Amino acid sequence: MLPPKQNFSEWFHEVIQQAEIMDIRYPVKGLYVWRPFGFKIRQLVYSKLRELLDRDHDEVYFPTLIPETELGKEGEHIKGFEDEVFWVTHGGLEPLDVKLALRPTSETAMYPIFKLWIRSHADLPLKVYQIVNTFRYETKHTRPLIRLREITSFKEAHTAHRNYEEAEQQVREAVKLYKEFYDFLAVPYLVFRRPDWDKFPGADYTIAFDTIMPDGRTLQIGTVHHLADNFAKTFDIKYETPKGDHAYVHQTCYGISERCIAALISIHGDDLGLILPFEVAPIQIVIIPILYKGKEEKVIGLSKNLFERLKGFGYRVLLDDSDERPGAKYYKWELKGVPMRFEVGPKEAESGKVVVSFRDEKKKFEVDFDEITKEKIEEWAKNLKERLKNKAIESAKSKIKFFDSLEELADWIEKRGVGLIHLCNSTECGEEVEEKAKGSVLGRLEEIPEWLEEFEPKGACIVCGGEGYLTGVARTY
Repeated sequence: MLPPKQNFSEWFHEVIQQAEIMDIRYPVKGLYVWRPFGFKIRQLVYSKLRELLDRDHDEVYFPTLIPETELGKEGEHIKGFEDEVFWVTHGGLEPLDVKLALRPTSETAMYPIFKLWIRSHADLPLKVYQIVNTFRYETKHTRPLIRLREITSFKEAHTAHRNYEEAEQQVREAVKLYKEFYDFLAVPYLVFRRPDWDKFPGADYTIAFDTIMPDGRTLQIGTVHHLADNFAKTFDIKYETPKGDHAYVHQTCYGISERCIAALISIHGDDLGLILPFEVAPIQIVIIPILYKGKEEKVIGLSKNLFERLKGFGYRVLLDDSDERPGAKYYKWELKGVPMRFEVGPKEAESGKVVVSFRDEKKKFEVDFDEITKEKIEEWAKNLKERLKNKAIESAKSKIKFFDSLEELADWIEKRGVGLIHLCNSTECGEEVEEKAKGSVLGRLEEIPEWLEEFEPKGACIVCGGEGYLTGVARTY
């Protein structure tokens, strides 16, 4: 049995193991093993990400090892990562002439090669992405999918453009793409422009996607960075303009890690285990025959016919004809988040009916075998996702509140969720908020989602009274 979800930390720790997402027993702190069921969820989720990126990006692969000479070129960038780098210092027994870093992120691996690829304006825009592992020497409390030393599923896109404005347009495109991705997963998000002291090292500015976890803390689930020409100047990435002179490119980069899986599991799951949207469930439909002595043949016959029909529609379906009791089967497949369950007993076998239930609802209903069409399944799947989305939004809304008092804000974010305030752009005011509220300033809301329209985008700064913008404050993972 799982602990109740209201004890979120314990629940998450247990559901990761009991639902067979990951094995946490690997003998290196912060490294975890993907189990087959969890890896299948990862494949299904990332296939959507690939589908979105493949519209106008090309997939590439760059090596894991980065020479210290390259990593150290962009001073602000390496300063942001220097405490987190894993170093390779030997090849066999021989010390290396130049230390090699296991990539913490790939700008310094890619951009020396971008310099070779980009020659003229005809080579722009360049848009590539890769899905790789990255390494960070995390000294904080590590946690599967959320805070790791090996991020196993880092999707990072990198683009190069002729000027600042074209790169800025790409930032908007990336934000749009990430919104489509998280809408697909029915995971609600807030889009913030990170404060200058918390932007990506070397970026002009950073846009971040955050979701609110069941315990009220926020989880950063995606970032989009406008790099301007900062890295281009460091790595001398120039192009020949139509006039024949040379100019530095302007760049963007944007990433999503397996935190998207953590959000999917955490936002939708309940006391019984996972609840997965139909599209990303490794098993979309489970069929459970309810067997009684002397009546097995008809029950198994109808169950197999149903299995073949659903398989023919192209669904990931499983016929559970194991010797376990029906109750044990229900528990098993509820734990693993199977969206739809079909049951066939002697009564149903006689009448040609099937009992249907959905993972997110506590009710059953009967349908005729012939009513189970591809169109009907798609309709059920669509409705299920809509229910998941609405429930998740309501949960998120309950954890967001506006404040004009720092004392009340501190109490809220400690126990409940995200506080919204009006805050100016001054670092001093931001630091005072973080100190008094004992939380992180997430940044200015880039846009107010429909479900938060009651909040005013501008108002007096909570600290100095100057012009302030709607800003999020929370405890973060």
